[in-house]
Amino acid sequence: MDPDPEPSSKARAVFALGLVGFLTGVFVGGVIPATVALVLSRQTARQAYEAKGYLTGSAWIRRGRRLAWAGIVLALTSLVVASIAGLLHLAGAPGGPDFSPGTD
Repeated sequence: MDPDPEPSSKARAVFALGLVGFLTGVFVGGVIPATVALVLSRQTARQAYEAKGYLTGSAWIRRGRRLAWAGIVLALTSLVVASIAGLLHLAGAPGGPDFSPGTD
């Protein structure tokens, strides 16, 4: 009288959101779908654990979680690179009033 194992639809959603987060992570917009994927992956993993093996899709959850973390790392890396580039741009600019030679 046990139920048949069924695939979890949330597991596919976690993977899709993680993939979107990874693909748009460089543009910093990937943080939002990656964060949603991480929150949803926690809920989905808990539901799969409570289903005692009758809810499948743990591989999709793991892949989605890895892609989401990779998207967040890409977003942080692009922010660090942009801030370093901004600091180097500011350091190269002259910093103060430019007086002609011979002005006291």
